[in-house]
Amino acid sequence: MPIALITGASKGLGEDFARQLAAKGYNLVLVARSQDRLQALGAELMAAHGIKAEAIAVDLTQPQACQQVFDQLQAMDWAVDLLINNAGFGDYGEFGTCDGPSQTSMVQLNVQALVDMTHLVLPGMQARGQGAVINVASIAAFQPMPYMSVYAASKAFVLSFSSALWAENKDRGIYVQCLCPGATETNFAAVSGLDKVFGDSNSQFKLAESGDVVREALVAMEKKQAIVVTSGFSNRLIAGMGKLFPNELTATMTAKIFGRGQK
Repeated sequence: MPIALITGASKGLGEDFARQLAAKGYNLVLVARSQDRLQALGAELMAAHGIKAEAIAVDLTQPQACQQVFDQLQAMDWAVDLLINNAGFGDYGEFGTCDGPSQTSMVQLNVQALVDMTHLVLPGMQARGQGAVINVASIAAFQPMPYMSVYAASKAFVLSFSSALWAENKDRGIYVQCLCPGATETNFAAVSGLDKVFGDSNSQFKLAESGDVVREALVAMEKKQAIVVTSGFSNRLIAGMGKLFPNELTATMTAKIFGRGQK
């Protein structure tokens, strides 16, 4: 059976990746901070699909966390066929008044952990001449986002990094995807503080179902698409704004929308 390593696997997109890949016959390495949630999910999927699931509870903002995960896989003699770098979070607010350690942790999780995990797993894929990596970014990757400046910048990094890896590895049997969802039915708004702008229910928007986003990503993987903007035309339009308009204009427009939560 192929093996998929999923970070941020305890809820949201990560959990749905685990469910859909288990149904396709993947053995799973489930990585997040919550041991109980990971073990419960792993036990459920093993019983339902006859796969193996290993739960590894670590805080990926810590410097050696990715190495710890990789060492455990080496000890188990498990080689990763599909890496899904999903772990990440956002934080809403004016940068100068935001909590500094939170901004640093965001960079460590959204960028550093993604780079570290990929750097550990990719050489094995290259040696075998096969494998796949899905890096979860956001439509925020395509333009500056005032009041979520570090989050958007971190996702812009993921987009650029993923596109470069795609070009380096596409002729070596390794597929790299940058997944860019729009607003999705997860707890992102509550955790990030975006509910200050759009309300608790985000009722002004039709949120994509997490499971639908994952299905789109897996279909795109079969088609070898490098950049995947999910959930319809409106998200593709938002993603394209960065090419149509100068940064100053898109940043000003976004500031007017997202600045409402600061009043």
